Formats: sequence, structure tokens, C-alpha cells
Amino acid sequence: MTGPIGPIGPIVIVGDSLLDVDVEGDANRLCPDAPVPVVEGRAEHHRPGGAGLAALLAARDGTEVVLVTAIGDDASGRRLESLLAPTVELVRLPLRGSTVRKTRVRARGQTLLRIDTGDGGPAADAAASGRAAAALRRAAAVLVADYGGGVADLHRDLLGGLDVPLVWDPHPRGSLPIPGCALVTPSEAEARTLSGEPYAPADRAARRLVRDLGAEAVAVTLGERGAVLARRGGRFCAVPPPAVAVGADVCGAGDRFAAAAALALADGAPTEDAVVRAVGEATRFVEEGGAAGLRLARPAAEVPAPFAPGASAFEVAAAVRAAGGRLIATGGCFDLLHAGHVSLLRRARALGDALVVCLNSDASIRRLKGPSRPVVRERDRVEVLRALGCVDAVTVFDEDTPSEIIERLGPDVWVKGGDYSERSMPEAEAVRRSGGEVVILPTVPGYSTTGLIAAAQAAS
Repeated sequence: MTGPIGPIGPIVIVGDSLLDVDVEGDANRLCPDAPVPVVEGRAEHHRPGGAGLAALLAARDGTEVVLVTAIGDDASGRRLESLLAPTVELVRLPLRGSTVRKTRVRARGQTLLRIDTGDGGPAADAAASGRAAAALRRAAAVLVADYGGGVADLHRDLLGGLDVPLVWDPHPRGSLPIPGCALVTPSEAEARTLSGEPYAPADRAARRLVRDLGAEAVAVTLGERGAVLARRGGRFCAVPPPAVAVGADVCGAGDRFAAAAALALADGAPTEDAVVRAVGEATRFVEEGGAAGLRLARPAAEVPAPFAPGASAFEVAAAVRAAGGRLIATGGCFDLLHAGHVSLLRRARALGDALVVCLNSDASIRRLKGPSRPVVRERDRVEVLRALGCVDAVTVFDEDTPSEIIERLGPDVWVKGGDYSERSMPEAEAVRRSGGEVVILPTVPGYSTTGLIAAAQAAS
């Protein structure tokens, strides 16, 4: 989207929330007693799932969001609430049983295993129902993110007769959408199940669901192929993606689609335009890493403590992983440190919990830039960088590229400044092999080491 959407009134999301956990690690060998990979865990990342993820994504688009959901009074529930509370207004229902938690074990960006725990279901609560009814009365649009947990069923009477757009994202274990929905957004597999035709093409399933569900429109999502949209009266169109999504992790794409569609309808967009916008947002979401690419601020008590003075880059990396934090790394010569360098380092540090600088050695710089460089020798460059409050550790590498040190450190994010692209960056493949992502930050105009050297020579 080009800018935040600003409907009058909040987007109200009603549905089942859960805690998603990604255990990220390396898998370089097989278990000796079974033909399965051994994953050496490096970090755990937590985020809301289900209706909670849809609410978080809608809030990140710049609109007010009210989430009606059930959250348990257990460790997973408290963590889920702490992730949602800073950006979403919660109407919290009590939960009978334990909070649902889905844990994915991942290595180098690939999910190897998912473990599901929790069996909780919502309990009726008069005070929460009153708050939910009040939120629905002032809503600009309503999204039902039904994951089969029972929250949608509990509010079915409140959802009928709304005079604002109602988007329903169904689930095979959930209940049927109520008649009159502005838009129903099943996946292709869900559409076939709902239509009772397991082998029906998506367009036929969409048309049948419009009729059977009494919906104004049904958009069947097709992954990297976009969506097909059927509307009351027989109107039909295909909505291709703006580009082929290159991301491998599609987890959360359906939530992104439904939330974007609800926001667009709240903003007054026609249904077809809302679906076009939703396809574009879901495509970008996958390109940016899907749900696994989300990194949320953690409670202050969980942020890693300051590292010991003089800690090595690998000691810092180990401490960050042990705390479940996010390790940022960047690299370069940093000869004649200037304001542009400092700006880059500060912005890089803000992306995570610790910043490690991978510094070209003197010999490496001479090979890259000629015998007159570096101006400042290696030992002094290390000391200057270590003195910056935004730098947690410095490590020196002697190779022409930092690929080897990146694979040893395994940063979650590798930051580069300037006009690079991943394709033109020789270390990008090492970052990907380590399960990390590349972030390119713009440099501050008017600053360069070469320019400073030329100015000093002209003045002498």
C-alpha cells in the first residue's frame, strides 16, 4: 500500500488466537539413532497466530484495531497478550483449557517439523460480550478469522445484521459463514471442502459458495497464482498477483489477505479493488519472509542484558541466541569513520538486540583498494568501532568477502549500506545459507571515505 488506510471507526477482528513459535537453528548432520536431521537451535521467535496475526497485520497498516478473542491465563497466553497489547485493543474472553501453541522447528529457512499443543476453547463472559457488542457498533469493517476454536460461534448473533462490511476467513474446523457477508476468503482447499466438491476448479467452487453461503462475494485464494473472485449475479474475474512471489514461507499469507481486504472495504473500495489490493499485500508479505519474517519488540525483562566489555563477537552471538534475541551484523572497511558510518550502524542496531561489525583486515583492504589503504590501521579501527554505543562487538576477517565469518556467526540479519541489491552482493548466499535475511539501508548523502581522503590531500 502507498500509505495507511484511515477508516472512520476501528477494524474489529473476531476469532481464535494462538501463539506461534519458530525455533530457528542449523541442521548439518543426521541423528545417529534415526534418519532425521539434528537441529542445533539458535533462537526462538514468538508472534501471534490466527486472529491475533490478522489483528497485528491490520494494526501495522496504521488503523485502529479491536480484537475479540480468547486468551488463556497460562505462560503461552500471557506471552500472546504481551505481543498484542502494545498495538491492538483486546476484548479478552476467558479460555477453558490451555492456549494453543504451534511450534515450528526450522533450519536455514525451511520448516522441518511443527508441534501443536493446547486445547483451549472460549467461555462466555457477559462483560466481554458487552465490550464486543460496543466495538461492533462503532466498527468500520469486521473480519471473522475463524480457526475453529469457537470464538466466532460465540458471537454469531452479534455478527448478524451488521451495516458495515463483514469479511469471513473460514476454516475447515470452523462454522459456516453467516449469510450476507460482503466477502468470504477461503483457500482453494477450503473452498472445495465448503462447496462439497473435492475436485472442483476454484472458479466453480467460488461461484457455488456465493450461492450456497448467501454471500455478496467469495474470493478463493490460490497462493502464488493470486485469487479468483465470484460475486452475486454471476460476475466473475481472476485476480493475478502483481509479481511472482519468491518467498518460500507462505505461513500467514491468508491472514494478510483477509486483513488487507477488510481494510480496503472499510476504506470504501469496491470489492474487486479490495481483492486486488489484498492479493498485492499477500504477495509482498510472502516476498518479505511471511510470518517468519515478523520480528516483534519483546518485553523489557526479556531483552538481553548489556554484554561484558570486550566480549568477542561469538560470545555476543551466543548470549543473544540464549536469550532468544535477534543478532544483527554488518561489515566493511570503516576506514576514517564518519557520520555516514555512524548513522548506518545506529540504524542497523535498532533492527535487533545486538550488532556485530565484521571488519576488513588491513591486508584485505589493500587487496580491495590498493596499497595506499587503509589510512587507519586495523587495531585502531577496531578500537574506534568498539567505542560506539551502538556496536556490541567487532570481529576482523582477512578474506575478500565476509562470507566465511557470516556462516560462523549466523546473524538473523545482515545489513549493508548503499545501492546494493542481494544479487550484486557476494555474501548474500552465505546469509541465506545461515537462515538470515539481508537488509539494505540507504547511506547518508555527502559522506564517503574516498571524499574525506581527497579533501585532506587537497588541503595539505
